[in-house]
Amino acid sequence: MTDSQLRVLMLEDSEADGELIELALRRGTRQYITRRVATRDAFVAALRDFVPDVVLSDHSLHTFNAPAAMHELRAHRPTAPLIVVSGALDERMAVSCIRAGAEDLVLKSHLHRLVPSIEAALATRQRLDTLSPRQLEVLRLVAEGHTTREIAERLGISDKTVETHRGEIMKRTGIHDAVSLVRYAVRMGLVPLAD
Repeated sequence: MTDSQLRVLMLEDSEADGELIELALRRGTRQYITRRVATRDAFVAALRDFVPDVVLSDHSLHTFNAPAAMHELRAHRPTAPLIVVSGALDERMAVSCIRAGAEDLVLKSHLHRLVPSIEAALATRQRLDTLSPRQLEVLRLVAEGHTTREIAERLGISDKTVETHRGEIMKRTGIHDAVSLVRYAVRMGLVPLAD
């Protein structure tokens, strides 16, 4: 990703809505490279092949929804934010999307909010980009409540290495206590909110 160019994956089954979203993106100062998919399989393939910087997801397609998309995103591209872009969203679905880790919710009738929402999401997640895949995994396991010993055993590394990763995570993110690290990991969607 360059400062002016972003790869945007749209999980959207309506071609017309996809075109409206692209039009809203063109109003921003960056260049957006977009890909639109409408199924779970195409979405997972695009996460691997297209490697998006941000994901825009309708809240509910016929066989796939935003919380399920967030689950796949967390597994394949955990540093990319997901923003729900929907025609209508009831309170229950909104809460479900946020609990799953969606960064924001934008109604299709308010697409003028889309570019600012993307910029805010990227700014918030910038600290994640400084972490290695192993550090992201350690952060996720810490946020899930695992002890240093459990993390070491699960990853096949020493306790000392886990502590070194934890120290580097704190240094790179600028977060210097475990509670704030957990809060940040939950906000970034690395772990879902507990029910």
